[in-house]
Amino acid sequence: MTGPSSTWPRAASPETRQTIPASPRNYFRTLLILGRASNLPTVWSNCLAGWILGGEGHLSGLFLLILGATSLYVGGMYLNDAFDAEFDRQHRPERPIPSGAISLGEVWGFGVGWLVLGTVLLAFFGPLTFFLTMMLLVSIVAYDIVHKAIAFSPVIMALCRYFLFLVAASTGDEGVTGIAIWTSFALAFYIVGLSYVAKSESTRGALRYWPCWSMAVPLFLAYLINQGVYKRWSVLLSGILLLWTIRSLSFTFWSAEKNIGRTVSGLLAGIALVDLLAVAGGRSPFLTLIFIMLFGAALLFQRLIPAT
Repeated sequence: MTGPSSTWPRAASPETRQTIPASPRNYFRTLLILGRASNLPTVWSNCLAGWILGGEGHLSGLFLLILGATSLYVGGMYLNDAFDAEFDRQHRPERPIPSGAISLGEVWGFGVGWLVLGTVLLAFFGPLTFFLTMMLLVSIVAYDIVHKAIAFSPVIMALCRYFLFLVAASTGDEGVTGIAIWTSFALAFYIVGLSYVAKSESTRGALRYWPCWSMAVPLFLAYLINQGVYKRWSVLLSGILLLWTIRSLSFTFWSAEKNIGRTVSGLLAGIALVDLLAVAGGRSPFLTLIFIMLFGAALLFQRLIPAT
């Protein structure tokens, strides 16, 4: 089909490739890939941890929070592919848009729709939550626009999780507490290190160790704020998080064959462990189990849907 007599010489090029009709099952899988659905358990763990540190409240509020946050995350991931369409045509032709699995127009429509839905759902919580949601929305869109063009895009990604955590805290009965703010900062530092490694997957640049040290900030915060029986639990959970982080980083820094994708996937799932360290140490075996299940769900979903 590639010889001079072929009737398809231009249709196969990235610039002119048409959307390929797909079965409903394949189309649904395409939507899940675009939304990086395998990472949703970490969004839910952020919501649960922030909501707890914000004083908890009625479970219906938590459910609405998770719906709104999920919509914003999925919308942001759709727009990520929309803005990256030209880059993906050149460097990642297997992605849904350049492969022809879905049209660019559809991705734009879905992305904007999810963002609007998430904003509306979270606006029901009141002015503070709406303000923080708008800050989150700005961070999401800013990241989608500039993340391939600027070196400090990991900081913008960290802001997305930072504001997500504060949005969650603002929906609790006590609102944005001091511990919620400090925890959101610690989470943001973890995301900076994670995003630095993830960014190198597409830029193929040289990796340095030092940005990854920022992922240790949640460990230091847990050591500083926990006392008594909570101190012992925090040390245990910190050890688990530390071992998991080192294991994930080993696939990139200490492996004969560098596997950045496996490192990033592991660190993404580790977000649930960061949240567990923040709220569940010695508090409740059931609560601890929920975060462990979210961590396991992230790992399981990654086997079905790519995390990046």
